Amino acid sequence: MRRTLVLTEESARHRFRASLPPHVKRDLIPIPAEALWRLTMTDMRGVASVYVAATAAVLAFII
Repeated sequence: MRRTLVLTEESARHRFRASLPPHVKRDLIPIPAEALWRLTMTDMRGVASVYVAATAAVLAFII
């Protein structure tokens, strides 16, 4: 079985996205890569809470 490089349209570069019907791709929102690497206050709060919880768990097992 021979498959073409681009299944339905050239703007969808990934095979899965190219195989999606147009009404599904209409709702996809492009997210810039810079926004994925931005640290927010929620991220910092999550890291701090995991650090405190892990430290408390280790100290509970030691003591």
